[in-house]
Amino acid sequence: MSWKSCGSGISLAAALAATLGATGALTRRAAEPGSRHAAQKYRPPPAVKQSFLPTDEVIANPERGFYRYVNLLRDRDLRPVRDSGHTLVFSYVRLDAWRNSPIPASLLASLEAGLDAARQAGVKVILRFAYNNGPYPNSQPDAPKERVLEHIRQLRPCFRRNDDVIALVQAGFIGAWGEWHTSTNHLLADPRDRREILEALLDALPPTRTVQLRYPPYKQEMYGGPLTPAQAYRGSYAARVGHHNDCFLASETDMGTYPDGEQERWKQYLAVDTRFVPMGGETCALFPPRTDCATAIAEMKRLHFSFLNEDYHPGVVAGWSRQGCRAEMDRCLGYRFVLRDADLPATCRSGESFRLRLRLRNEGWAAPFNPRPVYAVLAGAGGRFDIPLPALDPRRWGTGQEVAIDSVIHLPAAARPGAYRLALWLPDSSPRLRQRPEYAVRFANEGVWDAATGLNGLSELHASSPVGGALLR
Repeated sequence: MSWKSCGSGISLAAALAATLGATGALTRRAAEPGSRHAAQKYRPPPAVKQSFLPTDEVIANPERGFYRYVNLLRDRDLRPVRDSGHTLVFSYVRLDAWRNSPIPASLLASLEAGLDAARQAGVKVILRFAYNNGPYPNSQPDAPKERVLEHIRQLRPCFRRNDDVIALVQAGFIGAWGEWHTSTNHLLADPRDRREILEALLDALPPTRTVQLRYPPYKQEMYGGPLTPAQAYRGSYAARVGHHNDCFLASETDMGTYPDGEQERWKQYLAVDTRFVPMGGETCALFPPRTDCATAIAEMKRLHFSFLNEDYHPGVVAGWSRQGCRAEMDRCLGYRFVLRDADLPATCRSGESFRLRLRLRNEGWAAPFNPRPVYAVLAGAGGRFDIPLPALDPRRWGTGQEVAIDSVIHLPAAARPGAYRLALWLPDSSPRLRQRPEYAVRFANEGVWDAATGLNGLSELHASSPVGGALLR
């Protein structure tokens, strides 16, 4: 199969080392290549050079790609969404009837049931709460600030119980469609009100989850900008606020997303900030040539889009298929990890260590935006051994970046002699979903993915008995 790169830009070198003292691996000093201590205590088995063949297949990886609209308060079978190759759904949760009263227990129960349906189907959810469905500019009412804050407090237990299937939450609550414009309760007039509502929502969510804002000037006003690598993923409010554009490409200003005459300034702000926070949204009108492929692809790359609405605007989305760029979007929205090559041993003695060295490249337009662990896995004759690589954070594997993994792996003494498959495993961070292969990351390579386990196979390794005799039992 031919391979088509997403054209993500210039490679950046990034060497990441993981030394596994907690699993019996060598100490950091002993694992250091070339050191006198390493030469005395660590003689790794010889490595074999291996290359991997990339694929241009569209991969249904978690938390990226085109999403579909569902109603979580009503829809209970979301399996057709997953079966059609989508891993994300979007749902408004409409609170129109409770602008002046608490959210009833029946609605909270329906929301929980909808999130459970998403979990059963193997998808994740983009949530937004709103008090109306427009129309703009003559909007229906939203709710007073104290009611909004009360509703957010009520939602906190649901957020905390279901964070595994909540990909992120859009700021919502304010204005038409919850898009933070045309508030009938003047919630946008005072910057202090905006910030109080946003931070109440961030506090209600688990600290691993982000909130997307509709207009980039609001984030810059609150937190300055844009994020630096040192600020990213540190848990601050600024590090947990991303962006959504719900009129992407629909006019020269994206229907007011960017202040008129300042489009380039704000696109540059987003281009830097979205290296570390999620970006996505939808189109809302045909506006050629901006809605044509050339501009759409260029801006998705530049602004690190992870997801887009499949359902709206239908004319724009259909145009991308007619013009021939839809397949590139399907491949490149979000992250796309491609193994390049590796130095891997063919043999190792039980109870000893070997060195895992490999290179991969993110050919997608963005990095993953939620935390995700990385494991080396040995599975075979003596069982399965999951070995965490805690120094690796896939959220920092940015677009166009070439990542060098150089880790010392300890083959447990419990590993009986025989053949093992060495693999990399990037499961969901939630223990609730960790064993679900549909929530694990698949590399964009031929012949490495095991759909039954969610493992990316690297090579075969033969374990032999330790020096001095048979394994202890």
